[in-house]
Amino acid sequence: MDSPHGAAVKAENFGLKGPRGWVFRGVRLDAEPGSLIAVEGPSGSGRTCLLLALTGRMKATEGQAEVAGHQLPRHMTAVRRFAALGPVTGVNELDQSLTVAEQLREGALLQRRYEGPVRALLRPRGERRTAAQARIDGALAAAGLDLATLPKGPRTSVRDLERLEAVRLSVAIALLGAPRLLALDDLDLKLSDSERAEAWTLLRSIAAGGTTVLAVCSEAPDEATVLRTGAAAAEPAAEAEPAADKKTEDTEDTEDTEDTKGADDALAEAGRA
Repeated sequence: MDSPHGAAVKAENFGLKGPRGWVFRGVRLDAEPGSLIAVEGPSGSGRTCLLLALTGRMKATEGQAEVAGHQLPRHMTAVRRFAALGPVTGVNELDQSLTVAEQLREGALLQRRYEGPVRALLRPRGERRTAAQARIDGALAAAGLDLATLPKGPRTSVRDLERLEAVRLSVAIALLGAPRLLALDDLDLKLSDSERAEAWTLLRSIAAGGTTVLAVCSEAPDEATVLRTGAAAAEPAAEAEPAADKKTEDTEDTEDTEDTKGADDALAEAGRA
């Protein structure tokens, strides 16, 4: 699989205010293509909404961001074309009723519509099938998911996958479209320490291949560019000094208990969109 050129991600005073208050505010970021960006903070602090806003799925209400030269929130549609999502609860989830093979085929079919409908229809069916399988094989390799190791191989039900296997499957599906920006929510949720290390190793390899990676987490690795949300964003540097090689971009602390409610409202709205 060819490594796409990643998207530079910049933000200045980027914020989102929901019906009940600020979801996130004061986001500042300057990340080069191929960066590993971690959105770190407690649950309910606006992490997921920030991820959705930076990938063109949610409209910010203050400041601006720029992804691969496209300004947000003005050019949300353009950003969505090259920014792929991993699983986001209520927005983009794996279908638990499918097998792994079915989920991959569905992902490949959805990606075909972006190749140019007329050109795709004119290609022989066998050629289309071969190209789709090659794309799936490349994405699985990049995600580190070997179907032969699953309990029933490709026929394993998605609901029977371990958490890390589900993450790898979601990453593989996202990579089918050769995105310039890959975004994942709740990366370290329900992962053991060793599994968390494996997940970050995976994302580092994808970033090293040229794709910019944006991941929501509770604890970021040292080498990531970090965006902190919620109370963590307001900690004095003396109390939470980052490692020497960790670039940190903080967000301003949001407003009292209204933040969690505002994040929930905004996320629900994104799910309905």
